[in-house]
Amino acid sequence: MRITVISGGPAGSRLVRGLVDHPGDPAPAPEVTVIANTGDDISLWGLRISPEIDGLLANLSPDDPGTAGAAPSLVTDELHALGVQPQWYPVTDREIGTHLARTAWLGQGATPSEVTQRLAERRGLPAKGVRLLPMSDVPVETHVVLDEQEEQRAVHVQQWRHELGSPAATRFVVAGMDRAAAAPGVLDAIREADVVVLPGGDPVLSIGIVLGVPGVRDALRGTSAKIVGITPDLTDLGPSLAAVGIDPTASGVAGLYRDLRVTWLPTDASPADVLAHA
Repeated sequence: MRITVISGGPAGSRLVRGLVDHPGDPAPAPEVTVIANTGDDISLWGLRISPEIDGLLANLSPDDPGTAGAAPSLVTDELHALGVQPQWYPVTDREIGTHLARTAWLGQGATPSEVTQRLAERRGLPAKGVRLLPMSDVPVETHVVLDEQEEQRAVHVQQWRHELGSPAATRFVVAGMDRAAAAPGVLDAIREADVVVLPGGDPVLSIGIVLGVPGVRDALRGTSAKIVGITPDLTDLGPSLAAVGIDPTASGVAGLYRDLRVTWLPTDASPADVLAHA
């Protein structure tokens, strides 16, 4: 079975891990392709960081417990001691190594797809039946427009989340999306899948960014694959949904996908539930 997952932040990462580790049918294990949102990508301290891809690498790596409970970062502690800004982005020492490698390879002319493949191979993802793809090789960054006392201000979505705590937003601007094209393999992964999964991630700032890449939504409309969506936990989605005028309800979220043939599962759906609907 070929399963394509349209990423979806931590919720998507957990789902993919569950699909890979699921012990039951179908046998053999499914082939899983993950299309990652790169609209969260950001440059900090001279390094190129891809939070969505890095989170997936950490969560799916056989020898990496992920960032939860990770030891304090000696690198960031030293940056803080030296007063190097910004100091709001959380990072572990192992992630610094990933950022250094990505920045070096990009500087040598590698594409984001090639960099992601190298990192995935280093972390053992192909051996687990997982292929990880960035949504686009064109740099795309999501910015949040905030109303301030006398004027509006745009900040990177990572700063909005980590430093500012996701305050009310006026709108979102996805810089570079007008030049973006789907990365190699992305559209084929949707067209050739047996099932496409929309995890319970942010439908505006995570899954929605991937669906904004030219050709991706058309591929979803045209695929013969079954599309299975997991209703997101609406607890933390208020700011992003409010900025686009969507009610923070399951029906409001479903309306964002009304042009697609989605079979919806509840928020607590497990990987086994997803496979049962495939």
